[in-house]
Amino acid sequence: MTSPPPHIEIDGVPAADPALLAGLMTGFGHFTAMQVRDGRVKGLDLHLARLDRSTRELFGRALDGDRVRELAAGALASAGVRDGSVRVYVYPDVRVVVTVAPPAPDGPGAPQRLTSVGYWRPAPHIKHLGGFGQSYHREAAVRAGYDEAVLTSPSGEIAEGAVTNIAFWDGTSLAWPSAPCLEGITMALLEPRLESVRRPVTLADLSGYRAALVTNSRSIAPVTAIDGVTFAVDEELMGRVYSAYDSVEWEGL
Repeated sequence: MTSPPPHIEIDGVPAADPALLAGLMTGFGHFTAMQVRDGRVKGLDLHLARLDRSTRELFGRALDGDRVRELAAGALASAGVRDGSVRVYVYPDVRVVVTVAPPAPDGPGAPQRLTSVGYWRPAPHIKHLGGFGQSYHREAAVRAGYDEAVLTSPSGEIAEGAVTNIAFWDGTSLAWPSAPCLEGITMALLEPRLESVRRPVTLADLSGYRAALVTNSRSIAPVTAIDGVTFAVDEELMGRVYSAYDSVEWEGL
């Protein structure tokens, strides 16, 4: 026998769907974030595969990609837009929530200054909910005048940014840290299209790299400093990175 959902009110008003809201309030689930242009997405197959993989791991059930496409396209239609920042959340009982927000600015991201913090996300291979730790450190970094936080182990090994992947240029190849991290979709699209390697990268190694960059679903941006180590913006490198991303085909929802 299924128990009824708890009685839930929001600002004194009963929730329209207590069963759904109760699931959302658990904070247990996962999501993906994508930029949509004219109803199309770069790396859509990777987004759908990640959603299905995480749903199987967290809830023991598959998530049909056609269902996700239909829900995302329907949310865009309901919002009356063809472009947007779309997030697909999956909660217990495989309840799917789609949000549509204004699109991120197109084009290169602004150069970023980063600061390191001693923190690694739990279960980093899942784009999971409840990211208080990384949000806490990122907000602290922004308040201190930085653009992003770099997550490191106690020994200084770099894993990722709080909301980004990070890569380092040694003049020959782009080195992505091999420490456990969330493999972002933008990273997954760029890695096979560029001269890339995965290797351990520590804070002590930074002075040996010529340039650095960060990626996420909203932008690709050069890094000008991490703590006291500065990097020049390698325009040739960034041009190749942007061209590689531009070469990725759009897929319709």
